[in-house]
Amino acid sequence: MHRIGSLMLAALLVAGGAQAQDNYPTQTVKFVLPSAPGSTTDILTRLTADGLSRKWGKPTVVENIAGGSMNIGAGQVARAAPDGYTLFVAPPAPLALAHLVNKINYNPLDWVPITLLAKIANVLSVRNTLPVNTLQELIAYGKANPGKLSYATQGANSTAHLTGAYLEAQTGIKMVAIAYRGAQPALTDILSGNVDMFFDTLATSVPLHRAGKLKILAVADLQRAKAAPELPTFTEAGVPGFRSITWFGLVAPPGTPAALAQRINRDAVEMLRSPEVAERLQSLSLEAGATSPAETAKFFADETALWGKVIKEAGIEPQ
Repeated sequence: MHRIGSLMLAALLVAGGAQAQDNYPTQTVKFVLPSAPGSTTDILTRLTADGLSRKWGKPTVVENIAGGSMNIGAGQVARAAPDGYTLFVAPPAPLALAHLVNKINYNPLDWVPITLLAKIANVLSVRNTLPVNTLQELIAYGKANPGKLSYATQGANSTAHLTGAYLEAQTGIKMVAIAYRGAQPALTDILSGNVDMFFDTLATSVPLHRAGKLKILAVADLQRAKAAPELPTFTEAGVPGFRSITWFGLVAPPGTPAALAQRINRDAVEMLRSPEVAERLQSLSLEAGATSPAETAKFFADETALWGKVIKEAGIEPQ
């Protein structure tokens, strides 16, 4: 009799949990990102929050928590209640790379993956006044002036930082990394001529390149970008196989129930595949992800392995 009662209680708890997920959300959902306003991450987060708010019929808010090489915002979300009402949108660093190069107070392996929102190739953008016009000229300039070239990053574990280190390892040049609180301040200093180069996304640098405000030397992908087919790849420009993409994941705090993550995934994927959102992503040169939680987890693991190898080859020490 006691066993039957326990089974009935367990069934009621499961049913209650399922019902709670079916009713989700019943209140405002907060999307946290670890960078300042104006970046591709910021634009994508607001697009995601708005799209899901419309789908859910519930309000959403976006909170920018920049600083600490993106780890301040990540750490706050990692300690948030695993109830689906605080979600995290971020580029690779705090989702798959931070533990490789930073001493942090959270474990990226503990995130509960929901979906890959989008991905985009990085480009090598340089200030207009830098006396180079091709990647080979940049490499020659770097070798002739060791330690003189500077490149912007969003922090010690950002894609821009690791890609700069990757370029150093592949070409033998030595550069100085300068950290900023997000992509927008970095771009501002590129335009002002205060820093030499920045591995930025297609979305923000291509319009500036076409407006003559900066120069793009190469696309860090294995094929030319549809959004800018006139730009050569790194392979075409003389650095074979060089690849660096920025991607943006949606995750929940550690301990979030898998069923709830799946529930949010279903809505997020439908939102990403809607004609309105698909058109907006295309206008930003972003390729939609729309992956399942399992596919997202595998993608994170593959990126961790790829950049872990780069970090080892470049001799980057944890900070």
